[in-house]
Amino acid sequence: MFYWFLKRVILGPLLRLVYRPWVEGLEHVPATGPAIVASNHLSFSDSLFMPLVVLRRVTFLAKSDYFTGRGVRGWLTRVFFRGVGQVPVDRSGGQASEAAIRAGLRVLRRGHLLGIYPEGTRSPDGRLYRGKTGVARLALEAKVPVIPVAMIGTEKMQPPGRLIPRVMRPGLRFGKPLDFSRYEGLEGDRYVLRSVTDEIMYALMALSGQEYVDVDAQRAKAQIAAAKKQRHPPGPS
Repeated sequence: MFYWFLKRVILGPLLRLVYRPWVEGLEHVPATGPAIVASNHLSFSDSLFMPLVVLRRVTFLAKSDYFTGRGVRGWLTRVFFRGVGQVPVDRSGGQASEAAIRAGLRVLRRGHLLGIYPEGTRSPDGRLYRGKTGVARLALEAKVPVIPVAMIGTEKMQPPGRLIPRVMRPGLRFGKPLDFSRYEGLEGDRYVLRSVTDEIMYALMALSGQEYVDVDAQRAKAQIAAAKKQRHPPGPS
């Protein structure tokens, strides 16, 4: 109830009025049945505008940090994500990854839309990074299509550290559903999973126009942070 209250009464009308997002290809999102909506990830705002324009409810696998923050901002974030029914997942790998897969499968088996950022984290520089194979495994195990969607301009609206997005028009471009039924029964083959994931990332690259980098986004973040630290070392204490 809180999800629809926010979307239709409070947050949705406000975002549409102030930011006026433009949308292409929304007809590619199925009116019924389970599907994965796979998006590039440029900003926190992505999780606001994509569910706003999709008529159906979209459930995201949200990182567990959003549910454990402290202070007023942490409390507001926790209340928001819980209220809209997002699913907390631990992204530390290993057994945590298995738990995230199981959580995603539960959403899909209920016939819902599951929102996923295949890169696993926000792009550190606006480029599109290598996708993680969890999205492929979910698509093959649940036997559902993947709808690619490109967020456009949200990194300029709300870069890391900015609380309120700048007033400008973000874009959303949905692509045709990707059908991977030809790989049925091969969800345990890591080469198939990589091939499926790369096909999804290629579709996102074509929709977004981003430069593609065949590197893990989390690793790229660490490298960029280390380079900045070398250029600007801390002064003497």
